[in-house]
Amino acid sequence: MNIIGPNSHFKDKSRPLPTGLDGEGSVQVHLDPTLEVGNTKVFAVYGKGGIGKSTTSSNLSAAFSKLGKRVLQIGCDPKHDSTFTLTKSLVPTVIDALEQVNFHSEELRREDFVYEGYNGVMCVEAGGPPAGTGCGGYVVGQTVKLLKEHHLLEDSDVVIFDVLGDVVCGGFASPLQHAERALIVTANDFDSIFAMNRIASAIGAKSKNYEVRVGGVIANRSKGTDEIDRFNKAVGMDRIAHFPDLDVIRRSRLKKSTLFEMEDSPELNAVQNEYLRLAQDLWDGRDPFTPTPMKDREIFDFLGFD
Repeated sequence: MNIIGPNSHFKDKSRPLPTGLDGEGSVQVHLDPTLEVGNTKVFAVYGKGGIGKSTTSSNLSAAFSKLGKRVLQIGCDPKHDSTFTLTKSLVPTVIDALEQVNFHSEELRREDFVYEGYNGVMCVEAGGPPAGTGCGGYVVGQTVKLLKEHHLLEDSDVVIFDVLGDVVCGGFASPLQHAERALIVTANDFDSIFAMNRIASAIGAKSKNYEVRVGGVIANRSKGTDEIDRFNKAVGMDRIAHFPDLDVIRRSRLKKSTLFEMEDSPELNAVQNEYLRLAQDLWDGRDPFTPTPMKDREIFDFLGFD
């Protein structure tokens, strides 16, 4: 893995980088361009910190598995808590596995860092260095490289990257180099939509050099969607699912369970059906969105209301 700037080169020195790759003056983690994903559908889930990306990712993974798909979910957060509702535990991370072999990655086997969760969903947690001691983004980049070397991405039908907060720089942006679609999770509030705008900008920058495009907006933890819909209309995106702020969702996290394992109720059935509908919609494919995000001060004024 290389750290590259706008005038650097790939390992293949005969192939220079275009000026301003990923934006003028950017410094990004770049993965080996010869590594291919195949026909796997790859999704990267981004959104403001605490908005429910892991809940959304895990239940979407479960929904894809209910459709009979081979699913791999990768948690890209040093807290390594993306997949616990699928596995019922905080599984050992890639960092934990690497420490066991003194960071000789060639000695690792799949079973050293891949764990089976609910309904056969395969789970990986990147992990990260102790707080304040290193770069979590670099760990994410290394994890993606390890997954590719073990052919885990192409051996799945669906791959879901659950990425830390709204951090879309360095290694935390590396899932965008492989994802077909980036999904943005947001609530119907100022901070979530403000973050969504910046995430859309980052995806747009990556789309200049990679195949990733915005796959749509998922409204989460929100009774209404009026502000989300107003923003989407202004920038050229659309809402593809809505999951309201329900107590059953909160309780599923406390029970370390996906929503498909909770006690049956009409309210729960509606949420399960929405996840199944979303999974089928994403599998069938939909035209991507090419939004025109606002400048920070522009969206600040746009979101202001009495």
